[in-house]
Amino acid sequence: QLRLVESGGGLVQPGGELELSCTPSGFSLDYWSIGWFRQAPGKGREWVSCTSSSGYTTKYADSVKGRFTMSRDNAKNTVSLQMNSLKPEDTAVYVCAAVRDLVCSDYAGDYPVWGQGTQVTVSS
Repeated sequence: QLRLVESGGGLVQPGGELELSCTPSGFSLDYWSIGWFRQAPGKGREWVSCTSSSGYTTKYADSVKGRFTMSRDNAKNTVSLQMNSLKPEDTAVYVCAAVRDLVCSDYAGDYPVWGQGTQVTVSS
């Protein structure tokens, strides 16, 4: 069964930083595009960023552009999301998802493989 495992969440003060990781279980990330989504309490799922299988294409939601950086290391079979200048409104469960052979998508329905998520809380 294909699945993803997220790590790196936690509690951080406003203005702080965290780095999330997404690691596949049971498959290699080669040829798979990865997306990050988040869901805050009482809100719907929000797309955060995505990167193509090659890493040449990476996109960000306007709400995180300039603060978050997504990267992938296919040799280590890991995708990371570096989050800087965190704000209280970034508080959410962050989930990574994978889809094979798609360049980069902000639509959750395109992704068949998901992780369980990791909690990020930004609070003083």
